[in-house]
Amino acid sequence: LGVCAGLVPYPHHNQSPRNTYQCAMGKQAMGIIGYNQKNRIDTLMYNIVYPQTPMVRSRTIELTNFDKLPAGQNATVAVMSYSGYDIEDALILNKASIDRGYGRCLVYKNSKCTIKRYSNQTFDRIMGPMKDSLTNKIIFRHECLDTDGIISPGEKVSSKQTMVNKEMPAVKSINPIEQKESGQQPIAYSGVPITYKGTEPSYIEKVMVSTNNDEEFLVKILLRQTRRPEIGDKFSSRHGQKGVTGLIVEQEDLPFNDFGMSPDMVMNPHGFPSRMTVGKTLELLGSKAGVLEGKFHYGTAFGGSKCQDLQDELFKNGFNYLGKDVFYSGITGEPLEAYIYSGPVYYQKLKHMVQDKMHARARGPRAVLTR
Repeated sequence: LGVCAGLVPYPHHNQSPRNTYQCAMGKQAMGIIGYNQKNRIDTLMYNIVYPQTPMVRSRTIELTNFDKLPAGQNATVAVMSYSGYDIEDALILNKASIDRGYGRCLVYKNSKCTIKRYSNQTFDRIMGPMKDSLTNKIIFRHECLDTDGIISPGEKVSSKQTMVNKEMPAVKSINPIEQKESGQQPIAYSGVPITYKGTEPSYIEKVMVSTNNDEEFLVKILLRQTRRPEIGDKFSSRHGQKGVTGLIVEQEDLPFNDFGMSPDMVMNPHGFPSRMTVGKTLELLGSKAGVLEGKFHYGTAFGGSKCQDLQDELFKNGFNYLGKDVFYSGITGEPLEAYIYSGPVYYQKLKHMVQDKMHARARGPRAVLTR
């Protein structure tokens, strides 16, 4: 098996298309990309803030060092229906878990501009911030700019604000020296600022001033956003079981077990029968046993920890053989009518976030692409 398929625990217990789906989604999971990620300026980089190593691992995970640079977090999952907002693969998240940092991520984007020199000896220029003629205060668009017209690291930048106040000569064909000698007006400059176009504010991580291959002056700006999971963000376990957040619930309203523990995530049981991802139920069992014993279990393809051994470990620690627990309703306090299958499962946060997919049109032509 390849790297992507090798990360799936118990793949031989899953229906084969599910393993294929995970191979595609594993590449979209946020994680840690390398030890040098703080020194790079990538076009787009998604980092998870608190990555964790999976409780159920495979030989491939250790060979590829995925446990040192992981891409996911262990979530305590209760397999049950709750509130009706978990229909069709929607997930229910615990607000307290999100407050503690579950699924929190950093999104890095970059913005760049070059200062060109033209054949008629004119060139682009960067001007300082503009002031209001009445109040003598710097205008809102230029509030983030330094005196040199380039934004500083650490600044908070909002939508439509300028990051580099660049200007370009209006005419690039007439020689300004000849123009001056003939007594004409000097060449006019028009503003072509580099503006921030995001919906939510970002912070400037770093600014790099350099030259490119054509000896042109280059300014690169790295922007950072910290995001917490919201309704519409996509998550997936390692078994092709993807879903979007349908509801975020206060911890006191979620069901709890005999230890007073509430799940981080509630998953609808209808995701199992038709999809036949038995590997996921085994992963939950293995993670639960591993947490109690303080060790990792293995779900390597065509091998791994045996189901019977996992059940014995659970039983030894005072849990049910089947991985099910008594849960009580968080709203009424009554015991639920069924035993709830619950335990830790390794979940990946995928790069598809609802904030980036937002789209609206009030008036104007219909774009063919987004109609």
